[in-house]
Amino acid sequence: MLGGVRWGRLVELIRKEFRQTLRDPRSKRLVFVAPVVQLMLFGYAVNTDVRNAATFVVDYDRTAESRDLVRTLTASGYFRVVGTGDRPAAIVRALDRGDALLALEIPRGFAADLASGRGARVQVLVDGTSSNTALVAQGYATQIIQRFGLERGGGAAAVPRGVELRARAWYNPNLVSRVYNVPGVIGTIMMLMGLLLTSLAVVREREIGTLEQLMVSPLSPLELILGKTLPVVVIAFIQMALITTVALLWFRIPFEGSALLLLTAAFFYILSGLGLGLLISTVSATQQEAFMSMFFIFMPLIILSGFMYPVENMPTFFQYVTLFNPLRHFLEVVRGIFLKGAGLDVLWPQIAALAVMGVTILFVAAKRFRKTTA
Repeated sequence: MLGGVRWGRLVELIRKEFRQTLRDPRSKRLVFVAPVVQLMLFGYAVNTDVRNAATFVVDYDRTAESRDLVRTLTASGYFRVVGTGDRPAAIVRALDRGDALLALEIPRGFAADLASGRGARVQVLVDGTSSNTALVAQGYATQIIQRFGLERGGGAAAVPRGVELRARAWYNPNLVSRVYNVPGVIGTIMMLMGLLLTSLAVVREREIGTLEQLMVSPLSPLELILGKTLPVVVIAFIQMALITTVALLWFRIPFEGSALLLLTAAFFYILSGLGLGLLISTVSATQQEAFMSMFFIFMPLIILSGFMYPVENMPTFFQYVTLFNPLRHFLEVVRGIFLKGAGLDVLWPQIAALAVMGVTILFVAAKRFRKTTA
């Protein structure tokens, strides 16, 4: 017995929780299969890279140089010509119907201007309904056309003489969105599973009447809380190991940092998920109500985490709100460890924030849980 906890009773309760969770085939699929499926979906489907973007070309010049420009654009692998025309209306029609993401218009005299050194001009039109994809496609097209112009002696948007620009991306040299997205999935899945397993486990006990039996048993409130949360901690670490293994071996995501530092941050992060799950269980009478309450909390956590939208692009008020979001801090830790090899000297503010929030949320949730079960 230590701190009011009889370890023999606690171990038996933990065994019961594991048996109850793992004997149901649906629970097994939820715990072990669903995270991998979600990782695959995010890794492949959530992709802002531009590959074979549908391109419509209107070439008024019809010279060898204009055709070389189109071939250079398509040879990059980023663009694929899906149609050509000889009038501006054809471009409008292709973009309006969604047949093309990008349209390239090459004016008459393109080859002559290119050869004379006066500077040739082309027009690129992009369908901006999907702003992220449009921005990436426009950036790729601009770079390719600039390079083509420089190689041919000055041309479309050439840089001033005497200035040489050499750009290089660190940590993700090819700017592959999967390298950025997959590490972030680890945090989202761990939070989702922590909320699900903790809140639904307690509410399920309440629905079937076994929670009342546990309350009148010799178990203390602390033992009951530990018995409900410790199995989720173990399962969360198993999920993190599973997802990390898939990320490293299947998606070839680089891992440059310390595994111990990642585990430390993950522990405090899991405490936040457990605390929020316990809070949900104290205000929910049914599993359906707990499920809806969980998503009421989960979706704002995702939106305000920087997983989908950069925090820097949010209004100032919401940027301050994100400081109270454990998911934001954990994503910064995960991406810093995976991609940059950042250490404690860099990530200590995020880990400290996770520790404070994790302990505080779990303490408040445990106090409320003890009151509702008293």
